[in-house]
Amino acid sequence: MDKIFNNTQNAFSLKSDTELDRAYFLFKMIDVQPLVRIGTAVTNFALKANLPVEGLIRATVFDHFCGGVSEDDCIPVVDKMFTKGVSSVLDYSVEGKEDEAHFDDALKMTLKTIEFAKEKKAIPFAVFKPTGFGRFELYEKLGEGKKLDETEQAEWDRVEARFDQVCKAAHDNDIALLIDGEESWMQDAADDLVARMMQKYNKHKAVVYNTLQMYRWDRLDYLKKLHQQAKADGFFIGMKLVRGAYMEKENKRAEEKGYKSPICASKQATDYNFDDAVAYMIEHIDQMAIFAGTHNEDSSYKLMETMHFKGIARNDFRVWFGQLYGMSDNISYNLAHEGYNVAKYLPFGPVKDVMPYLIRRAEENTSVAGQTSRELTLIKTERDRRKNKK
Repeated sequence: MDKIFNNTQNAFSLKSDTELDRAYFLFKMIDVQPLVRIGTAVTNFALKANLPVEGLIRATVFDHFCGGVSEDDCIPVVDKMFTKGVSSVLDYSVEGKEDEAHFDDALKMTLKTIEFAKEKKAIPFAVFKPTGFGRFELYEKLGEGKKLDETEQAEWDRVEARFDQVCKAAHDNDIALLIDGEESWMQDAADDLVARMMQKYNKHKAVVYNTLQMYRWDRLDYLKKLHQQAKADGFFIGMKLVRGAYMEKENKRAEEKGYKSPICASKQATDYNFDDAVAYMIEHIDQMAIFAGTHNEDSSYKLMETMHFKGIARNDFRVWFGQLYGMSDNISYNLAHEGYNVAKYLPFGPVKDVMPYLIRRAEENTSVAGQTSRELTLIKTERDRRKNKK
């Protein structure tokens, strides 16, 4: 298969020279790890102290990695990307809020994005995080098999009700719903709840999608077990596959508490695990739908080749490729150019509230070997191409 991901003209066709320069500057900054740490600390301090930095953040890192401060704000970006065949997943990326009022707000916002998506072909998915709908400690306690007290049980009933309301809305409006994966020690309770939602709303096709973080060595076994349940109970499996986002935190906790780390022993083991799960899902595509959330070019090529080998159409609605907005445009736009289903995760929310998400992204980028330097190489290639053209 031709190395289509090297085509920078397709990759950056929507970026002006100024936007390309900004991207180069940002990835140059992210490439320097101590700078990320210092920048993170300074940004956090400035925001907490209410210093006037929002304008600067908005003009740089926020506008590169986010769609806007509200869903309406995202529309120009959504429409622009869709001209190149790239869809959007509107992701309300406010993290770390832990009270009922914020959980209800997150519910309202997710329902709103489903309504929004219903009117727009360019937005085929909605998304939410389990901890957007309920307290982390509640999931953790349930996952450990502990009994909830009366107050906690009432609280958990509200969490379940929020899940059900959103899944029903997605089902009724025919919008696929991605539910993000989080830390392993709260994930079991979330998995059980999502499996129940699949059982209820995925009777005719995959509407509700869970997330498997494939840097966990137990996830392929979990998928196979769920597949047996799906066959027995007659429902479809929707799954977003990613490598994972909490590696350092996972390893640290395992070490502190003295249990075996849930994370694969090496990057290579994670890559194999990811590709094996993709292969398993494609093998059973009649009962599954896959959203391959990956910035890895080799994994993307493998999935393309497997689809070709199995005779699966490039635009088959059961197979989607996904990347984050502001990253890996060489994968997203070149895949879309070739006729595959592609969606970008498009985070949005008030600048101050979205900063924890953005900081996590910057830190992740620095920890993924080669990711930032690959972005820089591609941007540099495109800048040179444009200069030579003039």
